[in-house]
Amino acid sequence: MAMSVNVSSSSSSSSGIINSGFSRSGASSEPKVSRIGSLRLLDRVHVAPVSLNLSEKRSSSVKPLNAEPKTKDSMIPLAATIVAEIAEEVEVVEIEDFEELAKKLENASPLEIMDKALEKYGNDIAIAFSGAEDVALIEYAHLTGRPFRVFSLDTGRLNPETYRFFDAVEKHYGIRIEYMFPDSVEVQGLVRSKGLFSFYEDGHQECCRVRKVRPLRRALKGLKAWITGQRKDQSPGTRSEIPVVQVDPVFEGLDGGVGSLVKWNPVANVEGNDVWNFLRTMDVPVNTLHAAGYISIGCEPCTKAVLPGQHEREGRWWWEDAKAKECGLHKGNVKEDTADANVNGESKTAVADIFKSDNLVTLSRQGIENLMKLENRKEPWIVVLYAPWCPFCQAMEASYDELADKLAGSGIKVAKFRADGDQKDFSKQELQLGSFPTILVFPKNSSRPIKYPSEKRDVDSLTSFLNLVR
Repeated sequence: MAMSVNVSSSSSSSSGIINSGFSRSGASSEPKVSRIGSLRLLDRVHVAPVSLNLSEKRSSSVKPLNAEPKTKDSMIPLAATIVAEIAEEVEVVEIEDFEELAKKLENASPLEIMDKALEKYGNDIAIAFSGAEDVALIEYAHLTGRPFRVFSLDTGRLNPETYRFFDAVEKHYGIRIEYMFPDSVEVQGLVRSKGLFSFYEDGHQECCRVRKVRPLRRALKGLKAWITGQRKDQSPGTRSEIPVVQVDPVFEGLDGGVGSLVKWNPVANVEGNDVWNFLRTMDVPVNTLHAAGYISIGCEPCTKAVLPGQHEREGRWWWEDAKAKECGLHKGNVKEDTADANVNGESKTAVADIFKSDNLVTLSRQGIENLMKLENRKEPWIVVLYAPWCPFCQAMEASYDELADKLAGSGIKVAKFRADGDQKDFSKQELQLGSFPTILVFPKNSSRPIKYPSEKRDVDSLTSFLNLVR
């Protein structure tokens, strides 16, 4: 926590106190910034020249501070008097309540929020640019007319299109992006010990920590605030409660310690479609990968295009569970539900159910076990294994409901089975659950279900698969 101290000038003036070094000579000196525990006195303490208009109770023979006192005894009461006068005029500025500021800016436009951030922090704030649609942040900063800084993390594994995009952005805005690189020794150690693609086997967190999180930490240590392109609609599981401004819960800033860094999220309340409408209207450079179906863009080995019926974040770390799709840069978004967690780690907090078509059958554990035992079914079934909190299940809800309505009366049963929580282990062992959602087809004359292998979850793709296997 930082404390700012301002000392106002006295009503009268003289050269009795020179600059802020409290020197008894006429030469100026640079003040020393003092530290008290974790408190730091921000900015230089400026004291305007003040005359020592002492009260009538004081001796009229006292000379100015820059004159040598005759004895040590005469100096002691003089110093005590000066300190007392200055102490009375010290004004302690309270730390800003960023929760209250977030409430005030909740309905502000991204341009207003950006302008407020740049005005408040000047050269001590920078935009985090990933090479995706957060070029909108740079455009907003440009529109404010204020100077701004941009930095980006070059992991060494980005797509060629992303590097060309960086160059186009620099030329378009006449800026230089401040690139941060991972430590070469750390990267070398990781690759030599675990190979180039260890993240496919043991999760992406270790690689992201080396290539992204630690370089980001170094960048942020030189700032008091940073600006991100996070939006609430990007990931309902981890970003749904992002405020437009907050004290960063994970990283430290220039002054060090918890609470020393502020995070600004100007587009937190903006939907993805509106961001893209803005980019098209302003005719700014965009990453060419977007035209190929990439929405959320990261490193080349960990990013792919999304398909119909998929959520935009499903193109990131697609081999992992829905709750793991943060790299660590915004770890503070993920809330630990320790009080409500069950044995499998999912929250028992009430979540609204999904897939609500009247033509859908809701299967219980007993129901799906009975379905598995039937070797000669009278009709084929298609069943989605889902978790209502999963953003990727939510993304395919509309198409799956439409499929149920389309197949009503056709002789094909459309069903759902909630496979998280207490049913997760069973679903993994008996129902081929890998990640949410998993779609199974139970043909008429087959003893075991067939797993739908594609990630295309639109109605036409699901119907075509059903026609091929039923």
